[in-house]
Amino acid sequence: MKIHLTNPTKELDIQGPMRVKQLLEHLQLTPEAHLVIRGDELVTEDEKLNDGDTIEIRSVISGG
Repeated sequence: MKIHLTNPTKELDIQGPMRVKQLLEHLQLTPEAHLVIRGDELVTEDEKLNDGDTIEIRSVISGG
């Protein structure tokens, strides 16, 4: 699957299938601090990602 990270900007190819939680663990990213998007859909930690998917991972930023 194609992975696009937004912060820092990086493109990766990762062999699937795997669950979102496994992908974040593999990339050493905290689930609470990242959004995982497949197409136009936000996906949860337990959803399965497949080889043909294009995934965007965005850091959650808060402030005021």
